[in-house]
Amino acid sequence: MDSSLDLGIAFRQIGISLALGLLIGLQRERVAARLAGFRTFALVAVFGTITAQLAGAFGTWIVAAGLLGLVGIIVVGNLLKLRDPESDAGQTTEVALLLTFMVGAYLVAGRPAVAIAVGAGTAVLLWAKPQLHQFAGRLGEQDFRAIMQFTLISGVILPVLPDRAYGPYQVLNPRHLWWMVVLVVGIGLAAYVAYKLLGKRGGTLMAGLLGGVVSSTATTVSAARRTKENPDAAGTASLVICLAAAVVFLRVLIEIAVAAPGFVAATALPLGTMLVLFLGLAALLWKRERRDEQPMPPHENPSELKPALLFGLLYGVVLFATAAARDHFGVQGLYAVSALSGLTDVDAITLSTAQLVRTGQVDSAVGWRLILLALLSNLVFKGGVIAVLGGRRLLVRIAGPFLLALAVGALLIVFSG
Repeated sequence: MDSSLDLGIAFRQIGISLALGLLIGLQRERVAARLAGFRTFALVAVFGTITAQLAGAFGTWIVAAGLLGLVGIIVVGNLLKLRDPESDAGQTTEVALLLTFMVGAYLVAGRPAVAIAVGAGTAVLLWAKPQLHQFAGRLGEQDFRAIMQFTLISGVILPVLPDRAYGPYQVLNPRHLWWMVVLVVGIGLAAYVAYKLLGKRGGTLMAGLLGGVVSSTATTVSAARRTKENPDAAGTASLVICLAAAVVFLRVLIEIAVAAPGFVAATALPLGTMLVLFLGLAALLWKRERRDEQPMPPHENPSELKPALLFGLLYGVVLFATAAARDHFGVQGLYAVSALSGLTDVDAITLSTAQLVRTGQVDSAVGWRLILLALLSNLVFKGGVIAVLGGRRLLVRIAGPFLLALAVGALLIVFSG
């Protein structure tokens, strides 16, 4: 590497460091931080970069010395600040200063893209203080419990599970099974938090959209029961149910993208067609019923440990059943398993099929048909729920969209290449 290139790299690192320091310092300046502001953060970032550049000639001790020097300045600054009775006792600015120094050093010693992301993320995090406080204030004890339970599921249980296959067909891998649980629960938890934050202000559209992510079946049950008590709510209930059904297709595509990215291309057209169909039907219903707002339906915490264990068990059963059906009955056996499992849970058959396609045990053309069949089977189940729990007016309104969707889905399965 020639000296001119070295010089160019050095100036580029200093320039990026200066920009990140100014960005973080701008936020601190706006909140009138007493310890450090606009210029100080920029200087600290460049200081970190310079020390890391000098480490190549003098050794890494110089970075440690620079960090200790910064700590000393912060300590002195805090001692002076304590003399002011109006001073803020928080340590946000101090921590931000130390992080800014390390970001400047990491630009040289690590990956520049990571340093830029951390620096920009720090500025955003500092800026979002009111929104974060508001978010924390809106979370109740049950909501916090949901987040901690998801932490247990993803951060405690998942890492300790063995990563090896068990069983006659070598398809039951505990780590893989639980990773699928984390995926499904994580998607549901994200929607659940949004649902809790929006509350009753979400309205009809959000009731359907978030309901489809958290649990489309629970949303259908809730909407159907409401029409039994109040037949006039049939219009908005049908809109909520159609929106929730549409979101299921999008959720399935997301699950496939995570579990088997190479399978997404094969599923995009058929599942995308069904998604667009339901969105179109929902748009027609919304145009007719938009003046009548539907409250957000109640939803259970999706990260409860018992339902997570049950889903993991169901997913394992479906995965084993599909492997056994393929071994004993060929493709026809897979269609039977898909239709039956889709009645109660679409996620399990979606993820198990994606796993079979990813490992080459099932062709992608067969795979998307199995998933679409499960989705249509689930649609039939929801139609039965509406017939049993809902009012007659809701059944009349939803029968047309559901029958059309079943017909289009069947045509895709039979005639698509």
